[in-house]
Amino acid sequence: MRKLTKAQKRDIRAIAAKRDEDLDFSDAPPVLDWSGAEIGKFYRPAKRPVTMRLDSDVIDWLKADGRGYQTKANGLLRHAMLHFKREKRLGIPAGVRRRGKARQQK
Repeated sequence: MRKLTKAQKRDIRAIAAKRDEDLDFSDAPPVLDWSGAEIGKFYRPAKRPVTMRLDSDVIDWLKADGRGYQTKANGLLRHAMLHFKREKRLGIPAGVRRRGKARQQK
């Protein structure tokens, strides 16, 4: 995400200083149909700096597309986290594969 310019910051301060009653919403009609709304689309959890040791080839792969490798890593970890949370919520045992086949026991 790009940093805000001085002009953008100035505009934000000016809008934030206004009272709700002073805002003009005439060009934005009220939304009556929320069926296409997406929950959490603009939710951004707080970030915390961490130190991790990753294999060199993994770092090279993450950086191959240029800037944003940390965001890419965060997205991959979030996807995995949500996948495992979903399986846990559904009560799928850890040894069972996605397609329902049990792993072979040794």
